Amino acid sequence: MTLLTELVADSAVEGIYAVARKERLQTRAGASYLALELTDASGRVEARVWNDVDLLDTRFSEGAAVRVLGRVESFRDKLQIQVRTLEPAPDADPTTLAPAGRRDPDELEGFLDFLIAEISHPALRSCIEALLAGDERQRLRTLPATAGGHHSYSGGLLEHTVGVATICRDLCQLHPRLRADLILAAALVHDLGRTLELGPAPVFAPTSEGRLLGHVQLGLRLIELRSGSLASELRAELLHAVAVHHDGRSARTAEAAALYHANQLDTVAQLRPVDDA
Repeated sequence: MTLLTELVADSAVEGIYAVARKERLQTRAGASYLALELTDASGRVEARVWNDVDLLDTRFSEGAAVRVLGRVESFRDKLQIQVRTLEPAPDADPTTLAPAGRRDPDELEGFLDFLIAEISHPALRSCIEALLAGDERQRLRTLPATAGGHHSYSGGLLEHTVGVATICRDLCQLHPRLRADLILAAALVHDLGRTLELGPAPVFAPTSEGRLLGHVQLGLRLIELRSGSLASELRAELLHAVAVHHDGRSARTAEAAALYHANQLDTVAQLRPVDDA
């Protein structure tokens, strides 16, 4: 079996992968073909089915685990699998075939708990503990931060949350005038709406609510539902920081502006290519 990170151009490939995306398209000449995105724990790759399209199309659906036999080719400087044959892999769990991060989720969760404990304001800490418990905690461990952008792998949401909160914590040590409890609390829940926006692995497709409302609005709704113990002004400032974490120009507090930049920094650091030389 070949891991997707081990693919080499002009070589055969055989393995069990998850179908993260499936589209039936047509060439300029009108012939049908299947455009796929295949994933395993190591990564993702584009694949194409050119032959026996009608037959193979009926064998699997998006989100399924499949056994693939094909050949790896280089197309526009990227590797792509030309599928020769494909069949269902009913014994494989497709949720385990989503790309995974390199950091241990148990270790990241330990960091998350440490950061929550750093909030000294009792009511604010209690609010964040309630927000990051139960189903939301489990989804943090399994969902990506984005479906196709930064931290786009299983557990990426937890990794990004810890990253942004750590940056904010360190920033408060450099700038003590910032209200550490507020910015740390906002950082810990700034992307909480992703737990309602995205569906399960391996597709991570938007839910109905996610498609219509987006993660910011869904996160604000969660916070509003579980922050009744907070004083109204503090609650408003927490909601404001989360609401504008993608729009620094709308920030009305130093903490909201700092969260915006911390989010941008963690995103760029994860996405921007690094020269290994």
